[in-house]
Amino acid sequence: MRLLIVTPRFHGYGTAIGDAFTRRGYDVVVYAYDAAPRIEKAWNKIRYELPAKIRGTQEHLSGETVTARAIDCIRAVHPELVLTVRGDVLGAAYWEEMRRVTTHSVSWLYDELRRMTFDIDMAAAVSTIITYSREDTAELQGNGIDAHYVPTGFNMSAKPSGRWPRNDVTFVGSNLPARQQLLVALDSAGIPVMAYGREWSDHPIDRLRTWRLKPIGIPARRDVSLSEAYGIMRDSAATINVHGDQDGFTMRTFEACGVGGIQIVDRDDVTEFYDPGKEVLVQHSAEETIELARQVLSDPHRAISMRRAAKARTMAEHTLDHRAAVIDELWS
Repeated sequence: MRLLIVTPRFHGYGTAIGDAFTRRGYDVVVYAYDAAPRIEKAWNKIRYELPAKIRGTQEHLSGETVTARAIDCIRAVHPELVLTVRGDVLGAAYWEEMRRVTTHSVSWLYDELRRMTFDIDMAAAVSTIITYSREDTAELQGNGIDAHYVPTGFNMSAKPSGRWPRNDVTFVGSNLPARQQLLVALDSAGIPVMAYGREWSDHPIDRLRTWRLKPIGIPARRDVSLSEAYGIMRDSAATINVHGDQDGFTMRTFEACGVGGIQIVDRDDVTEFYDPGKEVLVQHSAEETIELARQVLSDPHRAISMRRAAKARTMAEHTLDHRAAVIDELWS
């Protein structure tokens, strides 16, 4: 059965989801709806991203353009099933095309509805909605929408690469206020912190790309690939995962554990997936994070059993293959 996955390009997660369905016997085509030539990306940055940053929104490309291209892909592929990942930039014409040509479709949201420009009623009219947010699932079901809770999972398609410092407490990802405050506190307390990503890096090109005039002021390096991020989390003394006001659990939750990293996470409800103290460490404040980091740094050998347990639990229960099996039941 031919399955088309329409997905953002972000870290190749769409391809990893496609790999999971391929292992289930599907004929999979993955289409990245926000992929564009370099010159078009430069134009989008000026035309869409800068005005959006001034307005406080997240727009970074033309909805009309990506919608038209996604429709062209559907018509070229002739899928029997479509899985749309996120898809909030796709316009009404895309969903109408889905209604016209597919027997069934599913839309998988890995962000809260309040963070997206998404006409959920339009999408729900032609597809089953799945989301990583329990709160959104309950709200959608309360409004009569066919919605299901499906968390994200570990991407087995990416393999850890590189050799990275073993005494660093790391963060890999975007810069949000709660994350920056925590890393500043760790750095001020003398914890060897290293952040990775363009939003942390003080390289002139990265500051230009992220519209920053001032440096962040903590140790940081430039963007890394997903495979490199896996290597960093694997090798670090500990890696930080800060959700802030997010309801759903990030991919990082499963990635850090899946590569055998020591994860310090800010969610008590991580117990849904992992056993605190045995598979992850949970913090509730900067002071507690500093203390946990010091404990790990002072005796890294004590953490070996946690690394093994976290990886084993992930591979047994929390890969994208496990999530694909759940989605598989929703097609009919």
